[in-house]
Amino acid sequence: MNVLVIEDNESVCSMIDMFFSKEGIKGTYIHDGLEGLNTFKSGEWDLVIIDWMLPSMDGVMICRKIREEGYSVPIIMLTAKDTESDQVLGLEMGADDYVTKPFSPLALMARIKAISRRMQSNDLVKVDKGMLQTKHFKISKDTREVFLDDQQVLNLTPKEFELLYYFAQHPKQVFTREQLLERVWGYQFYGDERTVDVHIKRLRKKIGTDSQPFFHTVWGVGYKFDEVVQGNEN
Repeated sequence: MNVLVIEDNESVCSMIDMFFSKEGIKGTYIHDGLEGLNTFKSGEWDLVIIDWMLPSMDGVMICRKIREEGYSVPIIMLTAKDTESDQVLGLEMGADDYVTKPFSPLALMARIKAISRRMQSNDLVKVDKGMLQTKHFKISKDTREVFLDDQQVLNLTPKEFELLYYFAQHPKQVFTREQLLERVWGYQFYGDERTVDVHIKRLRKKIGTDSQPFFHTVWGVGYKFDEVVQGNEN
């Protein structure tokens, strides 16, 4: 993996680099926000790790600009902000995951390895020459393209794509938040279920409508994917 780390604390960078070296991961370390964004645009990256608080441009703004310009690279936010509103803000700006400081390098590596496994995985169902089809969707795992009623959806983040793909494989099946964290994120999330809620909210906003949200809340349990129009359950 080729990973860009935008983090102004050199001690944190050194610690990350030590673990990267053990895992054979190539890391590029930038200590300034604006420089980090420019470095991102000038290279090709498998993953970006961004600190929240940075000189010249904060991590949330970098994340937002990366998504606004259409990049789908996975993003992990590093943040000393541990309030729910701060964490939700980072996710809503397009981060796929976050790690709260002070953090265990092993926990960070677990998240990176989960992303690496998903990038290399070829075990998802393939239908119609690699295209998974439902009533309204055509989803290609190989090209990571999504079509809703034959119109291409262009603004999904990697995690949003993976969540949609997983749900589309299991229509009408109800999943708890814990199950989704384990099966889509690929590791235990230690009870931090807000992440699922934020990603479901973003998917509803991007591909759903009030009458047809696609992602339905099953109160007291979790979520299910159903293409039925609300109010027309037959």
